[in-house]
Amino acid sequence: MEIKNLLKQGQEIWGEKTLSLAQVIVRMGKVFGDICRWERDAIKDKDTHNDIELKKELGNIIFSTIRWCDELGYDPEECISLAIDCQKKFEK
Repeated sequence: MEIKNLLKQGQEIWGEKTLSLAQVIVRMGKVFGDICRWERDAIKDKDTHNDIELKKELGNIIFSTIRWCDELGYDPEECISLAIDCQKKFEK
């Protein structure tokens, strides 16, 4: 999968509407919360704790963030490159 194709699919799903940074943060928090609940592993959540659910939530973070970068006016590929460089520097 190429980033440009993922971006196109995201636009096909969600349309032309763009989100503000505040709206992105709320949506990112929702997905992050789902991952946190998975890790908390409460009895009430046991039915949804499986590899498929965790993979889905991790995929939501990846797929949505590509779209959010674009909606905020940033090139997703440039954002990823900056993150890679930062992580390389941090690891050294």
